[in-house]
Parts: sequence; C-alpha cells; structure tokens
Amino acid sequence: MDERVATELIARARTETERLAASLARQRDGIVEASEFTSNDDEHDPEGATIAFERAQVQAMLRQAQDDLADLGRAAERVRAGTYETCERCGGPIAEERLAALPATRICIACANKKR
Repeated sequence: MDERVATELIARARTETERLAASLARQRDGIVEASEFTSNDDEHDPEGATIAFERAQVQAMLRQAQDDLADLGRAAERVRAGTYETCERCGGPIAEERLAALPATRICIACANKKR
C-alpha cells in the first residue's frame, strides 16, 4: 500500500471517528442536561439508575472513540516512518486488506489470532 493510499485511509477513518465522538459528546451532554430536571434520589427514582447507566455507557463509548482517534494518529506516524505495514509483534507484513478494514491496526492477522 503506498503512502498516499494509507494516508487517505487513515484520514477517512479519522473523519468518521471524529463525527462519532462529536455525536456521542452531544448525546452525553443531552443526558446530563436532562438529568438536571430529574430527582437526585437514584434509589427511589425508577429513572435514576437508567439515566446513570445511559450516561456511563455513552461516556465509555466516547472514551473509546477518543482512544481510536489517538490510535489513528499513531497510525499516521507509522506511515510517515515507513512502518505502517509492519507488525509490531513479529516484524512481518500486515496485509493490505487488514489495514483497509482496520486502519489503526498494529499487528498482523497471525499475531492477532495468537493468544497472549
């Protein structure tokens, strides 16, 4: 995979992930805002636990999206360094198809299938 293709692949994944993160942040903010109008007594409020659960779930998904963005940044660095297609575990090649499906992956399919 040439550098231009890899860079475009990572850029598309970054754009999609940034959109997801922005959407999740808006959703989290909406949950927080909505919870301001409810009782703070989660123990006796049947909606309290649901709101807390939803907020925690969205926050976890947002954190994952942020981690994915960081991984994509590291992938872009590997492209510039010429190591994008090299497995970090075994040093072997990472298949282009795997990189197309998972632009931030750092390991080949053989290493991914091995138990650590």
